[in-house]
Amino acid sequence: MNHVERHAAVLGHRPAIRFTGSTTTWTELRDRVHRLAQSFAARGITFGDRVALITGNRPEFIETVLAANLLGAIVVPINFRLTGPETTYILADSGAEMVISDELGTPIVAAALDELDDAPQVITISNDAAGFEQYTLLVDEAQTAPVALPDVPEDAAALIMYTSGTTGKPKGAVLTHLNLQAQGVTVMRAFQYVDEAEVNLIASPLFHIGAIGSVVPTLFVGGTLVIHPTRAFAATEILDVLESEGVTSVFLVPTQWQAVCADPTAAARNLTQLRIMGWGAAPATDTLLRQMSQTFPNALSVALFGQTEMSPVTCVLHGKDAIRKLGSVGRPIAAVTARVVNPDMEDVAPGQVGEIVYRGPGLMLEYWNKPDATADAFEGGWFHSGDLVRVDDDGFVYVVDRAKDMIISGGENIYCSEVENALAAHPDIVEVTLIGRPHPVWGETPVAYVVLRDGAAALDIESLRSWASASVAKYKLPTELHLLDALPRNASGKILKNTLRDHVQPA
Repeated sequence: MNHVERHAAVLGHRPAIRFTGSTTTWTELRDRVHRLAQSFAARGITFGDRVALITGNRPEFIETVLAANLLGAIVVPINFRLTGPETTYILADSGAEMVISDELGTPIVAAALDELDDAPQVITISNDAAGFEQYTLLVDEAQTAPVALPDVPEDAAALIMYTSGTTGKPKGAVLTHLNLQAQGVTVMRAFQYVDEAEVNLIASPLFHIGAIGSVVPTLFVGGTLVIHPTRAFAATEILDVLESEGVTSVFLVPTQWQAVCADPTAAARNLTQLRIMGWGAAPATDTLLRQMSQTFPNALSVALFGQTEMSPVTCVLHGKDAIRKLGSVGRPIAAVTARVVNPDMEDVAPGQVGEIVYRGPGLMLEYWNKPDATADAFEGGWFHSGDLVRVDDDGFVYVVDRAKDMIISGGENIYCSEVENALAAHPDIVEVTLIGRPHPVWGETPVAYVVLRDGAAALDIESLRSWASASVAKYKLPTELHLLDALPRNASGKILKNTLRDHVQPA
């Protein structure tokens, strides 16, 4: 919040937030946040309390985070796409005292209230949600006796970010103000942010740490946040915003960049101000990277890799290295100390596969209310990422697989991402993922789920195996093929392998 105060004093009437054509200046943002914080305090929110957020992308999300943190309260962003029981679990686990929701989140919250022993206060941004206090009234409310704001230390918790919960219940990663500052500096360096001229388009869901991590550096330098509302992705609409708002940086997942580059209007756009094309969450092919460079020749491609527990960025891959180090997630950032180790915590040699473990100022404080899970994650004094990687002689990191996704077939380790990258080169394949199916003889066998390009001829398992046999060892090849219209993904764009596993029958 200190950055908002400074920008309000120096940059007063410059835009802090742009949203569907409307502007919030730095002065307006400061004033709204202070009024909101006082209203939260009047309703009993104090240092350490949890304030949950279940909304789409909108300015009120940013305001709530800043106002709650101003009181030393901890914000709990929740994916509005979760089911009722999933939302109820997070509200109960975090012990949220207040929930801010909009038309996307309020129905979910309303259903969850009956299941909670200690129901939180609900503040709604939606104008037609009867029975709950209105957000606008809190912002406009005049406090007769304003509450003194506490001194919030840098090591205090700022966020509880619940992980995807791909195995078991989701865990809440507790991120501190210092964690977010470290993240801000990292992205400022990666995206070469300089001053208030930066215009950053937030098109990813704000309930995800990747989007929040992109907001922080813009707040640091006093740039403008252009918040894209939550709705189905449309490449032409993104191009309209990039052009009309003079966007200088944006982060999209590879499938979104693919759609943007394929849009017939892309080449004719005036996008000379676009400097940074951020991407991550999934691999990008060399074909796509070349398309991005050809479509936006003035922009630099920057890949970001990390995980929620690290706030999240741990490695960066710059455009100049993207083709020659295809498949790499880049080198570890300056703020991270990383090792690649075997199960005995011994460093492995370059080129050998091991788990990457971390230390650094971006590392979470703990998992909320889960001391055993925290102890496991920090075993040996390092944070265990769960990512199996290899590092080349130049220090570039290549993710081989998630430890839990590795397939063991006949005693051989099969790293899914290696096979997926090979299969993705097939001219008719748009997307592919690999999972293991239980097998009575081999233990597991690989199963491929594939999305074909429009107009492609039917693909069968024999043809796929024959095509891939030149680049992939026979024991790694899938023994079963399923064609899908789309791969199941979570709101962060990550493929939901557990959803696919649920439908796989043992051999």
